[in-house]
Amino acid sequence: MERHFEQELDKLNNRILKMGNLVVEQIHNALEALLTCNNELAQQVINADTKVDKLDVKIDKLCQRIFALTQPVATDLRLIMSALKMNNDLERLGDLAVNISAKIEGISDYKEILTELHVDDLANMADLIVKDVITILNTRNTTFVKEIFSSANIIEEKVQTISSRILDEMMHKTEVIVVATNLMIILTQIVRIAGYSTNIAESVVFIVDGKMIKHNRKSFLEPDSEQVE
Repeated sequence: MERHFEQELDKLNNRILKMGNLVVEQIHNALEALLTCNNELAQQVINADTKVDKLDVKIDKLCQRIFALTQPVATDLRLIMSALKMNNDLERLGDLAVNISAKIEGISDYKEILTELHVDDLANMADLIVKDVITILNTRNTTFVKEIFSSANIIEEKVQTISSRILDEMMHKTEVIVVATNLMIILTQIVRIAGYSTNIAESVVFIVDGKMIKHNRKSFLEPDSEQVE
């Protein structure tokens, strides 16, 4: 029975990492499609979402099976609880990739605006934060979690700056309202990418250290601060 339990946990770990790698690819392709205004690549992202959804269901069912057949405690229980949450966060990241892809056609005639507003820098940061958090998920090295939080804060600040410029343009140039609206929606998705990435980082900390930092992130970022367990 113990051997079977270990095999199930290994399977769960592998599926979460598979989900993570799939979502990394989806986010990367969506952001690449955004920066190049590549409608064909955007459609590929939309079509590939079924893979994310199917794996999401498999992971949920596996967690349910482990709970039903065993009574996990301590580290194993933390792993399974975190796997359920991370699976949900990863599936949401997949949805964000689709949402971005769905808006690319609406801005494809205004590619130069992306560079003018420095959306390319923002997209590269979003791409990197997802890759980095999946690396942390794989290595369980929580040393770099603070960098994930810091990157997420920078992304949010950049989005606010860009959004202000877009709103100003909308007020003075009515002809840009449609493309500006699509860009605002895309920026919202990018902020959420950063948010779900920090959620996953928090889950890794919970798995490794047993610490919940969801409402204590600021103190976690401060050196020598006490954590709430």
